[in-house]
Amino acid sequence: MKIQFYYPRWGSENTNWDDFCQKVKFAGYDGVETPVPEDPNEQSSMTNALEKNNLLLIGQYYQSFEKDFEAHKANYIKHLYLLSSFNPMKINAQTGKDYFSFEENLALFAIADAIAQETGIPICHETHRGKALFASHIAHQFLKELPDLRITADFSHWCNVAESLLEDQQETLAVACKQVGHIHSRVGHSQSAQVIDPGLPEFKTELQAHLNWWDEIIKDYQDKKIDKITITTEFGPAPYMVHLPFTKMPVANQWEINLYMMHLLKERYRK
Repeated sequence: MKIQFYYPRWGSENTNWDDFCQKVKFAGYDGVETPVPEDPNEQSSMTNALEKNNLLLIGQYYQSFEKDFEAHKANYIKHLYLLSSFNPMKINAQTGKDYFSFEENLALFAIADAIAQETGIPICHETHRGKALFASHIAHQFLKELPDLRITADFSHWCNVAESLLEDQQETLAVACKQVGHIHSRVGHSQSAQVIDPGLPEFKTELQAHLNWWDEIIKDYQDKKIDKITITTEFGPAPYMVHLPFTKMPVANQWEINLYMMHLLKERYRK
């Protein structure tokens, strides 16, 4: 099974696209996960840099800011079509709101499914705080209702919401690991969606918990004879990354941590 690794644009927005893509390609990544800019000039810079460096694209939707459901829905549709127009490998969508009703979030999932069917581009829905799939027990209801729903597994958020490593929510995790279309390989813990550094000994337990979940996802892909899976190493900048007071200097290096995760998972799943 082939694993494609993607680097997030998040945290590198101030680096021009040419330099960013060259750095990502040289590091050994297969592609970039990013929102698509609305400015035509920046769109051209992005697509040219991706093509020049032979990098793939995963589109990212996160612009879920409208409280009014109808306005939110209209913006959701607009951005999914914008992302689709760049022919990404897939789209990672932070779909819905934690305060929308079950039926309203179901309607958004249905819209995404229709757009995916129309465009041929898979849309995966991220298990993200503040969104429809913000917590394990809530996501479980959607996964049972929509067995074809494909998620972006970022279980670090669920750990943070539940203030645990989900030891008492194994039933949900068993279901979730069989409905994964994409992985964000960030390690979270009970107090944050991101540990300071997954290589530190004090986060050994948290890293192992996430590795166990990713192992289950890989096994499910192998059992289903799916020949490719995508992973974005998505450790982020401040405020996800802890930073010092006053100076706002990060206490760790985002780039190095994401490289660590890629090399760790390449070694673990290279067979």
